[in-house]
Amino acid sequence: MNTQLNAIIDLSKAGEKCKLLMGDINGDGLMEILAVQGDGGFDDRHVPHEVTCLTAYNTAGELLWQLGKPSETPGTFGADYPAQVYDINGDGKCEILCVMDGKFHIVDGDGAILNSYDLPDEHAHDCILIANLTGHSFARDIVLKDRYKKMWAFTHDFKPLWTHEGNVGHYPWAADVNGDGYDEIMAGYDLLNHKGEVLCNCGQVKEHADCIWIGHAGGKVQIIIGGEYTAMYDAGGKELWRYLDTVETQHICIGKFVEGKEEFQLAGLDRIVRGGPTGGKDGMFLLDYNGKELWKEERKIPGWLTIVDTVRKFDESGMDYIVAYRRGGGILPALYNGNIEPVYTFDKEGYCYYADLTGCGTTDVLITAENKAFIYSAVKKDLATPMGIKPLAQQDKRMYNATLYMGGEY
Repeated sequence: MNTQLNAIIDLSKAGEKCKLLMGDINGDGLMEILAVQGDGGFDDRHVPHEVTCLTAYNTAGELLWQLGKPSETPGTFGADYPAQVYDINGDGKCEILCVMDGKFHIVDGDGAILNSYDLPDEHAHDCILIANLTGHSFARDIVLKDRYKKMWAFTHDFKPLWTHEGNVGHYPWAADVNGDGYDEIMAGYDLLNHKGEVLCNCGQVKEHADCIWIGHAGGKVQIIIGGEYTAMYDAGGKELWRYLDTVETQHICIGKFVEGKEEFQLAGLDRIVRGGPTGGKDGMFLLDYNGKELWKEERKIPGWLTIVDTVRKFDESGMDYIVAYRRGGGILPALYNGNIEPVYTFDKEGYCYYADLTGCGTTDVLITAENKAFIYSAVKKDLATPMGIKPLAQQDKRMYNATLYMGGEY
């Protein structure tokens, strides 16, 4: 099916190669769009990025404010940029948390810096994770990390809580897996409690964790990790199953993609051949809740940089979709069902982002291309009129813990 293009936003004043974050930063009942540009000129496999420029737009395409100056040599999409949009102080409007100019900043919704703090280490800015480590009624604590080895936890006002060293992976995930009222942190293959102590380890794996999901099915918690292979663990770290028919599981996502199935399924992306003279190769796959393979894609067209993720509530079917983009070979982004059939297709090639921008209950998909953001929905929408409460309720955890290394909770 075709999608409805509801808006085009000119991002040219934000600079090249921006990533997008969304949240209601001014309390008007609509999500604003934050274009985040990172620094470049180095190997981001080993050195983390900082933010060089933040540019805020409303859904009508108006530039609201800009903090910093767009760089002519920005970073690329090889790693996260240290920025999140979240209501860290509980006032009903989202702030922007970011690392710029060697400091951690909390920025108000009008672009003014509220607070700035020194970093604990020159490399402590690979990404930002929001968690509940101190037992508040909402998550308001902050976790920073370097690329692969160390993490630092702080209160909302940047008082140190703890430090952890280990194989922490690309992006940890925070969730209350044992019901104690605090978030635990899945850091690579180590599950940490809110004090930073290791509760259990999900196997001695040499490679880092590429992506982490937390599932809730059958009254229990499941931990799913993709990397050297794909595996599901219980909340105590016991392995429930392992899927080995991949070369490198680069992305995983969970959702109800197959009609008639009570438990969630797990979609993933196998990076089979990294680049090279043939153009590289990857392929999507789908597993059931018990780790049984339901299908595996056999690509005929070269391409090895696909990103897959879960998109929920795009329409009123009640089903989740697998979004796949950056496919290469002329394959445009699409939303797939559990039979690997593209249900919705998009007419622009670029990075995909998704949020309910107006509070109407269905999800919009934003694709960045040609220095613009193209906003699509299943039906025609007025994106300039709020449909819900003001301010718009705090976005879900996947939005304020946004990452290139798609993690999540279902």
